[in-house]
This record gives sequence, C-alpha cells and structure tokens, in this order.
Amino acid sequence: MVILYEVHNNLYVNLTNKCPCACTFCLRQTRDEMNESGSLWLEREPDIGEIKAEFSKFDMSRYGEVVFCGFGEPTERLDVMLETAAFVKEKYNKKIRVNTNGLGDLVNGKNTAPMYKDKVDTVSISLNTPNRERYLELTRSKFGIESFDKMLEFAKNVREYVNEVVLTTVDTTLTKAEEEECRRICEGIGVTYRIRAWED
Repeated sequence: MVILYEVHNNLYVNLTNKCPCACTFCLRQTRDEMNESGSLWLEREPDIGEIKAEFSKFDMSRYGEVVFCGFGEPTERLDVMLETAAFVKEKYNKKIRVNTNGLGDLVNGKNTAPMYKDKVDTVSISLNTPNRERYLELTRSKFGIESFDKMLEFAKNVREYVNEVVLTTVDTTLTKAEEEECRRICEGIGVTYRIRAWED
C-alpha cells in the first residue's frame, strides 16, 4: 500500500480513497498513480501507527513540505490527518499543507477550522468555478447545492487559524471573465487565488 509518495520536493500522504465528490475531471478516473508512486488505491485505510512508521522509511531532510493529498479527500479522516500533521511538525519540523475540496465541515458535521491551529501551515482548496450550480455539476458533491457556499465558508473560517489559504482553479477550464470572478470571490474573503496548470 502506498501511504507516502513523492511529488517534486514534497512528500504526500495518502490517507483514504473516500471522497464526497465524484468530480468530472478527477485524475483518479484516468490513472492509478502519480509520479511513479505506485497505485494510490488503498486496500484499506492505514492506522495512525502505520502512517507514523512509514515516515521513518524516508529521508525527511529532502522535503520542503508534507502534503495531505492522495486518491481521496483527507478530511474524510480528519482526526488521523491532524494527529499525523502534529507528529510530523514535532518530529521533523516540516511545513504542512492540506489539499482539500473544502467540504470537511459537511463530512464531519461541525466547524473544523479551529482544529487546524498550530498543525497546518497552508490549506489549498479546489474552487473550480465561481458559480454554485456549475460547481455542483462539476464536482457532483453528495451534499448537493449547499456545497459551494459551505466550501467558501470553510475557507473564510480556516484563514483565522492557518498562515495561508489558497483557492485554486485550473488553467484552460474557465474563461478570463470567470477567472476574474474567482479572483473577486477570493479577495472578498481574504484568501489567495491561484490558477493551476492543467494536468492530464
């Protein structure tokens, strides 16, 4: 099972294959690995002991960040994610980033933002589009039309507890006018907007 894998100079953590979305553009529909990681489909979810032990197999001095991003939504295992983040910070003094769809409050049934304090440095959230109906069409979130607003609410809340909150869209998927609308949304809630390169 691939629990940790390398992308560029960062180490990624693959906690779960569960996700509340079935995005039309999701990479896991067309591949089962990233950067020759080996298959990221987990046969079962690793427990916290297994995850911690896995870090000892890597030269941690080589990595700039530890990133929670696998073939599922990391906040599906929020407690394990945050315990792992605290462990990595304490033992290896690494910056922690969480790549998320921003629906962790809906997944966990509570305001999760305060739990990120002192454990996570950067939260990167997939904004995808400035339009809530189009967002649902693209993500096919099981939580329905409220997903877009809840994602933005989480972004606004979590910026109080982490150093950097980034909302992203993918280059070539939006018009310039839509990108400007996304930029205005991000400015309105006080977070950074970033346009990511398309990956096929």
